[in-house]
Amino acid sequence: MKPVTVIGISGGTCSGKTLVAKRIVEQVGEDNVLICNQDNYYRDLRDLNSEERANWNFDRPEAIDRPLFYQLMTELANGKSVDEPIYDFVNHVRTAKTRRLDPKPVLIIEGILVLNDSVIRDLLDFKIYVDEDSDIRLARRIQRDEMERGRSANSVLDQYLNTVRPMHLKYVEPSKLYADIIIPGGGENLAAIGVLANHIKTLLAQ
Repeated sequence: MKPVTVIGISGGTCSGKTLVAKRIVEQVGEDNVLICNQDNYYRDLRDLNSEERANWNFDRPEAIDRPLFYQLMTELANGKSVDEPIYDFVNHVRTAKTRRLDPKPVLIIEGILVLNDSVIRDLLDFKIYVDEDSDIRLARRIQRDEMERGRSANSVLDQYLNTVRPMHLKYVEPSKLYADIIIPGGGENLAAIGVLANHIKTLLAQ
């Protein structure tokens, strides 16, 4: 089954990209939407020591295993099933497990660098940028990484200042220019998400 529409959702770290995608699923239906997260395609850092992994820049395009990401997203966009890698964010390595993904009518590709990448942009029917204030994004990042990835607030803040913010200004923020739709306020902007969801429903009904 080749997807009826392929949607890219980008925006800064913790801007609400995942929540926007989930809100779309809620309105369009779980059977109709497949979400793929670019974070699962980070490079495997098992050959680096713990200090090198801690200092790795995860916010630049080179941090992504782009050949694998391109291959699997292209196959999904062409209606083929794939085995997606599962990433261990605590140890910064790719696990031995994979997740079987079967194509659905709507494919959502989500990640901070999705709109920065011309190869992925060419797959997209709709390009969405989720906009949120930097202080809110930082607060969410600290909370998420403390709770889900076992990190200290100081380490998260150091990473934000040294790599996350500079890479956001260099790669993520400029990619807003490619967006067809900009959603301020992320997943809490129910009006914007509703308009998008209704458009997707119309496409599915055709």
